[in-house]
Amino acid sequence: MILRVLNLVVIGALILAAAYVYRIKFDATVQAERLAKIRGEVRRERDRIAALRAQWGELDNPARVEALAKRYLKLKPVVATQFDRLDRLPERPPSFVKPDSKDPIGVMIENIDGPAAAATGSIAAPAGDAGAAGDAPAANPDR
Repeated sequence: MILRVLNLVVIGALILAAAYVYRIKFDATVQAERLAKIRGEVRRERDRIAALRAQWGELDNPARVEALAKRYLKLKPVVATQFDRLDRLPERPPSFVKPDSKDPIGVMIENIDGPAAAATGSIAAPAGDAGAAGDAPAANPDR
């Protein structure tokens, strides 16, 4: 009788072990499928990245950018009157920010069309060539 009970316990243990092994195998299969799916996604993302890099190279082509600039931007050639000597530049850029201002960047944005032209160091065009350089203000009105 003890032998039969022992046989039943061993058979029960074998059934539990088989069920546990089957569960491990099933989990491994699920993980393998998940890994294959993730590898496929990684492959697709790498292909998309390669395609985007190729597209970026196409869009960033200097010849294309030059053609677009000529087509859409109304650029004029550089005129010699746009440059000035370094000794005529102001020592410090003018202050656009009030000392008690809480938002210095906001003040600079508000004054963007104001005295900012003096900070560029532009000089006025000679009287005979007024249209070539535009309406550039003098660099230092004090001098």
